[in-house]
Amino acid sequence: MTPKPPQPALRLRSVFISDVHLGFKGCRAEFLLDFLRRVECEQIYLVGDIIDLWSLQRSFYWPQAHNDVIRTILGKAKHGTRVVYVPGNHDRAFRDHDGLTLGNVEIRLEAIHETADGRRFLVLHGDEFDSIVRASPLLESLGNRAYAGALRMNRYVNAVRQMLGYPYWSLAAFLKHKVKNAVKYIANFERALAVEARRRGVDGVICGHIHRAEITEIDGILYCNDGDWVESCTTLVEDFTGRLSLLRWTETAEVLAGTQALPLLDSAAPIGQAA
Repeated sequence: MTPKPPQPALRLRSVFISDVHLGFKGCRAEFLLDFLRRVECEQIYLVGDIIDLWSLQRSFYWPQAHNDVIRTILGKAKHGTRVVYVPGNHDRAFRDHDGLTLGNVEIRLEAIHETADGRRFLVLHGDEFDSIVRASPLLESLGNRAYAGALRMNRYVNAVRQMLGYPYWSLAAFLKHKVKNAVKYIANFERALAVEARRRGVDGVICGHIHRAEITEIDGILYCNDGDWVESCTTLVEDFTGRLSLLRWTETAEVLAGTQALPLLDSAAPIGQAA
């Protein structure tokens, strides 16, 4: 007998997802699929690098879970959820289709999101403000290869942790957050996005790209990065009051393993929030 899919238990106004990297072996599509099946929302923003065209050009990798993620998103779009796709650098080919609506999915180079409490946020992937990407495509390519190597090691580390009964842990994220130059790079990236948001006259910015989930205020601008589904499996969500929170799905899924329903967002231990 085929088991019933999980019933939606998180009801939200908006969901922001980026850096899924479908087509890349490091993608944690099973976690994203579980999240998508359990959430109901009015709108979903896909904030870039959803499909990793770079990885697919090197070697084709597309398991069923990756296909199911696409089908689930398209299914939500078909049944009334507004879906906005803001392409990133790994799926930049879709930028050529700015302004089109394909399969009920709107493709935009960037978007302005207004929260339930009236705040306006610039939504973009963020690679335009990455000094490494802008300065040297070669350095970007080398960096991506080193990152992929760290993620391959991450799979072996977590296989051992799983055998020993330990929860998921990201080696790549740990290394990135401990290296001094990486910390400086992240701070510079965040400030550049905040400066752009101020220049545009909006209240904040929502982005992805650097695979570091964060909600922080920078000189009066609310900087929100929704993280990724390779290392941390995080998403930025908005409730019906306009509150923005970060949800780490690996932790939530582990806490809720074996249960039939998820608790409300306030009980799901968000890793950051802004009132």
